[in-house]
Amino acid sequence: MKSGLKLRSSTKTKLSTTLKSWLPILQSSNDELEETLSEMLGDNPYAEIQNHSMQDFTSQNTQSKILKKSKGAPEGFENFCLYESSLFEVLQDQISPPLFPTPLSQNIAQSIIENLNEEGYFDGNLDQIAQEHDCSPNEVEKIRQRFAYLEPCGIASMDCFESFSFQLQQSDLNQESYTLAVQILNDLNNHFRFKHSPFYQEVMQVIKSFKNPPAIDYLAQEQYIKPDLFVYFDEGKIEVKLNDLASPSIQINSSIQTNLTQKNAEQFIKSKLKEARSLVDALEMRKATLQKIGLMIVEYQYDFFHGGEIKPMRLKDLADEFGHAPSTISRAISNKYLECDRGLFPIKSFFSTALDEDISNSAIKDFILDLVKNENRKKPLSDSKILELIESKFGIKIVRRTITKYRQKLNIASSSERKKLYEISL
Repeated sequence: MKSGLKLRSSTKTKLSTTLKSWLPILQSSNDELEETLSEMLGDNPYAEIQNHSMQDFTSQNTQSKILKKSKGAPEGFENFCLYESSLFEVLQDQISPPLFPTPLSQNIAQSIIENLNEEGYFDGNLDQIAQEHDCSPNEVEKIRQRFAYLEPCGIASMDCFESFSFQLQQSDLNQESYTLAVQILNDLNNHFRFKHSPFYQEVMQVIKSFKNPPAIDYLAQEQYIKPDLFVYFDEGKIEVKLNDLASPSIQINSSIQTNLTQKNAEQFIKSKLKEARSLVDALEMRKATLQKIGLMIVEYQYDFFHGGEIKPMRLKDLADEFGHAPSTISRAISNKYLECDRGLFPIKSFFSTALDEDISNSAIKDFILDLVKNENRKKPLSDSKILELIESKFGIKIVRRTITKYRQKLNIASSSERKKLYEISL
């Protein structure tokens, strides 16, 4: 009996040591993982961290090509230049007459460039920029609209919907096709209702060619994000594969000699080897956890990988599966990415977070989408009105900017822009 208790106690101790290392290792992104391991190993002479992604770029590129539509991977250090600097230079070269004929227009354009996020969207404040240049917000907005004629197409747009509108302006569609394209963009989720139009195929081909986000070429090529998971089709079946080359591993070498006395040396070696093996186990648990997360995503989001929409998926479901709080799992999937034939996606984008005990942001987004689909086209709903309806429907209190953020994430234009687009479609 005592022997059995001792064995269970030893196993529990080993597991708890591994679990203690597992969480910070899981929460680290691929780029942070080597630093995390270095801190944990400290001066352990029996463990060496091996970075596979730095050893073999060619293999990494080959592994990425298991997808039908690979985004491409870097082939050498020359591609690891700063994304912000490169895009900044590309835009700087275009800030000149005739689009920006005056010093004021050029200075405003410069401020707009400085307020672009990494995806190429404008997330600055028009009023603030106007104050800086002693002009009206309307003047700043006019300058921003001129970015519709710059490369990359769609740059400086407010959201995906406007980005597509910018890109549409530079397309070669004739008037009939252009009019249809505006109608489709205005109701993109229901584009199939236009399929009987003789211009439908041509328009959809153009829309599919649009950059999303507008700076994706710079993000994909120059600030390459190493996916943690690949989801791809193999003989008609969906497969989930870890990107083993993206994360480092630990190599244990027990043959290193020490200057300590035999008794102290044995204790030191035993302690350090145990520490190293615990981290190796934690790394394996990290891989198994990410693999399980990938499988859960495929199970919940099966339709998405076949061309459908992302469905509401609660972070709590994932947290319950692993026996941790949602906030812990949220940190664990931050800065981790999944690549499939539809593109590269943050793992977090497949999940909903709770706004209230039983209300997810997906429920709010679905409600907003339904409101806009059925709104009076002559008098589209403002964000304030949508907020009022949500608070009445769900009995919760949120701020208006949250509604604006959700609307933009749904690629829904503002009420004033929707009104213009409705008029065009009519």
